[in-house]
Amino acid sequence: MSDYLVGTGGWAYFSIPNRPTLEAYSEIFSFVEVNNTFYQYPPSEMVEKWRRIVPKKFTFSVRCHRDLTHKIGLRIADEAYEVFYKMKTYAGILQTPYLVLETPATYSVGKDARDFLSTLNLRDITLIWEYRGPINQNVTNLMRDFKIIHSVDLSVQKPCYNLDVTYSRLFGKGQQNIYQFTDDELMEIQQKAEETNSSKIILAFHGLRMNTDALRFQQHLITGNFPSATTASGVDSARTVLAEDASFPSSKSELIQKQGWKVIDAKPNKTAHLSDFLKKIPDKNYRGLDEVLKELGAVI
Repeated sequence: MSDYLVGTGGWAYFSIPNRPTLEAYSEIFSFVEVNNTFYQYPPSEMVEKWRRIVPKKFTFSVRCHRDLTHKIGLRIADEAYEVFYKMKTYAGILQTPYLVLETPATYSVGKDARDFLSTLNLRDITLIWEYRGPINQNVTNLMRDFKIIHSVDLSVQKPCYNLDVTYSRLFGKGQQNIYQFTDDELMEIQQKAEETNSSKIILAFHGLRMNTDALRFQQHLITGNFPSATTASGVDSARTVLAEDASFPSSKSELIQKQGWKVIDAKPNKTAHLSDFLKKIPDKNYRGLDEVLKELGAVI
């Protein structure tokens, strides 16, 4: 069996009243990808505090600042080294080897990247690279040569090659991160992860329901069963998720676009995207929630 680390991209959206956010988060999950370091250079004292308030066995990964991946580029330059070693310092404070690079779709690997990586002190660091451009043999060779973990979204693709660690940043099949995973999709993610034969599998959920998705996956690993996505089933489950933020009047296409990504309990132990049922209702403008639910009652 693989060793799983399951968590989310950051802890800012994990909220328990009257509790420090990271401390509360670390009582539920064993891993988090630090998002803060992609946008800011936090003071070392703050990073030290993050490490102090979580359990000893809690694992962080550090997301490399966008200055290196989006502005400077992976090339030999004083400012590139400055950013990289700042990130390595954060990783050291957090007692983690995992440094996550995310390059934009416009970035293309060339000689500059190989030269830059060749000059780095990678001791105690495991590079994870979410390469958003097209994967070709040049990219694969570079990652192999430097033992870089190829991070992909396992819900849509597989890594270009496998190492002893698999790392996946999970956004889903929607636009950007507007997505929630069904039970079947979570099972598919697990299957793809285990096909890598990695001894350690790290899953960082990034979808709009990332806390719920991560918790449901984690509970499945522990118990063999997925907890319900909502507190009801059938039409009542649809009512629960639509009542959150659906606005009216609204057309069928607008409902699918804005609400279809959400997951409901279509029946006990069976989840589905709300879009699966919204697609089947009459194509018209809906004046209120009850009108939509009446039509959904005929198709769920």
